[in-house]
Amino acid sequence: MDTVARFDEQRLFFSTGRRHGEGLDAVDGLGLRPALLAGYRDLARLRYDYPVVLVGTGRDAGEVRALSSVIDDVLREVAPRGLEGEKLRKHVLRLEREIRALTASGARRTLAELWGEAAQRLASPRDPSAQEVLAGIGDKLDLDGWVADCDAGMPADVVTHLWQAAQKRKAKAFRRLVDRLVVRLSDILRAAFIQSAVGRQPETLRATLGGSYKDAFDFGAMSKLLTRNVPHDELPPARRQRIEWALQVLQTQPFYVDEHLAGRPGVPEQLAFRFTDCASAAEACRARLPKLAEVVKAIAIAELEADGRYADAKHDPFFAHFDESALTPEDVVLFPDYLVCIPAGENDAPRNAGLMDILSAGLPVKVLVETTDLVEEASAGAGHFPFGVRAARLANTATGLGGVYVVQTAASNLYAMRERVAKAFAHHGAGLFSVYVGTGAEGALPTYLAAAAAMESRAFPAFAYDPHAGATQAARFALEDNPQPEADWPVEPLEYADEALQRVRQEMPFTIADFMLCDRRYASHFARIPRERWNDAMVPADEWLALDAKRAGDKVPYVLAVDGEDVLQRVIADSRLMQTVVRYRTFWHRLQEQGGIHNSHAEILLAREKAKWEEARAKEREEPAPGSAPAAAAAPATAPAAGKAAEPPAPEPAEPQRNPDEAWIETSRCPSCNECQNINDRMFKYNENKQAYIADVNAGTYRQLVEAAEICQVAIIHPGKPRNPNEPGLAELVERAKAFL
Repeated sequence: MDTVARFDEQRLFFSTGRRHGEGLDAVDGLGLRPALLAGYRDLARLRYDYPVVLVGTGRDAGEVRALSSVIDDVLREVAPRGLEGEKLRKHVLRLEREIRALTASGARRTLAELWGEAAQRLASPRDPSAQEVLAGIGDKLDLDGWVADCDAGMPADVVTHLWQAAQKRKAKAFRRLVDRLVVRLSDILRAAFIQSAVGRQPETLRATLGGSYKDAFDFGAMSKLLTRNVPHDELPPARRQRIEWALQVLQTQPFYVDEHLAGRPGVPEQLAFRFTDCASAAEACRARLPKLAEVVKAIAIAELEADGRYADAKHDPFFAHFDESALTPEDVVLFPDYLVCIPAGENDAPRNAGLMDILSAGLPVKVLVETTDLVEEASAGAGHFPFGVRAARLANTATGLGGVYVVQTAASNLYAMRERVAKAFAHHGAGLFSVYVGTGAEGALPTYLAAAAAMESRAFPAFAYDPHAGATQAARFALEDNPQPEADWPVEPLEYADEALQRVRQEMPFTIADFMLCDRRYASHFARIPRERWNDAMVPADEWLALDAKRAGDKVPYVLAVDGEDVLQRVIADSRLMQTVVRYRTFWHRLQEQGGIHNSHAEILLAREKAKWEEARAKEREEPAPGSAPAAAAAPATAPAAGKAAEPPAPEPAEPQRNPDEAWIETSRCPSCNECQNINDRMFKYNENKQAYIADVNAGTYRQLVEAAEICQVAIIHPGKPRNPNEPGLAELVERAKAFL
């Protein structure tokens, strides 16, 4: 009876969201977090992707590097393998942790500055040489740049940094083209002047020769000889005017101003291409189109004139009507992209209402939309929430526009998708970056964990859409940046000690309900159940979602959480919250179909073809082959002959020899240091003994395999041979891998 009563109380809470009776504790003030996040209380002590270095100088200028990868490069260079380099490695890793702590506390400085401050902090009377050694290593760094932690400003900083690098490459190519044309047009005018009568006047000849020869010649006599039968100007007036116009336009264009001439009289001011709202960017882009068309026209005329291919009768009518309507995407791509970084909280501002318009118009505009909050109240009086419908589906809506390059991800995963972001800036058209920052959640989780939880739970999935990647949706839409994209929810191992202090390991999914538990604004939709009131009617949320309606009506869904002392708790959720979970699971299924995972059309076709095949096989079995004996008369094939012993079973096949070309890990020797998973947690996984193995060699690069082998403390990772012959730097990587074959 007691069990039934407790179950009724839990069922009542599930149905109404109201707590009646005992055993339904409010979660406010309990400091609960999902059980899978129990091990992430102090991020400064972990090695992960953040903070990142926005490299401004050195060999990697323009790139974004994880601090941990920079430290790994330093250790490979300065710390010898084995015990002799262990002390130095410990010093540098302590310095890395100190830099991570500084950035987590809000420090925004360059890597060189943070390195020096961290080295000073690590100085101690017991080891006075530590600061000097670490400072000396810092002086050898071959790169520097601003260090950004995973905070509210990081997405805009990273996107802007990659945009600036792309614009520098564009500027270099444009200046190379225009400077070459300016020189060639100037040479044409100079040659025409020298050959003209004016160019052969005595004063001109004297100024041309000059120097010590100005009194050695009779320039008057020379001028008479040179000007005999020479036309006054060999350039027709129309051509001269055309060349001078093109030269003037190219020398005064404001799109890429020569930095060495900036600020001088007559040099135009560099146009700005970064904006904070869509309306300003669209206005500037449209207002500048006539000038852009003029520069494109000047380039085309200059190229024709430089090659001597300009024909008045053919080209004059064409250029007479050349304006912005004649521009092609190939013309526009020569010029800078417009970048719009919408400040957090201003996505719905009136000046950003035209976002979809500028994306669909094909303008060279890249827009960063930052979402800080996934909570959106429903229409008045509804009493529930659609849970970030606009925020989570904005990017997916943009993929339907056709030519827009789209990247959606959480801030925690932005570094992992940096190559896709950089590729978007090479796209000849509009682009959208939709990033969930995680700063709007009300809870104790740091920004990085809040953002990671949103992506992990499918509340804000990561994907990329490249409209020019191929002819099919499967080629254009990429979903593999999510953990375990083939599953409804990613599943990770959870280890804890039970009441008898025995180690327990179970596989735990991370659902949207787990994510919502991180935000205290959802506290009213949860209730903690004391251990003595746990019962069989309580089922994990993912299992409840898999039940049919009748069976689900007898159960109550819960998620596992831990309190401030890491004690395991069960927290049940109400029906309104679970409706949100169902809605976002449906949205995730649609994304899976776009990415070619569990495609319903393919599954229907496969089932249809399988049914046809099984029907054909059944008919074959019913109709014996011509000349064969009836099935009833056939002797059992497995029965031994009378009076003869049965044949002994075939010996077990020997274990195949390991292919030295394949990557592998000596798993039994793994010390569980987690270094390889920090490099690529999709390629390297842990087994039930928390020892590493290669789960998917195609989930990363050969460089990551080699780097993991080099950083492995016990040298048990064997990279094998590269699988992708087109991977950059293979010759060097193969040489480095020889030590681990």
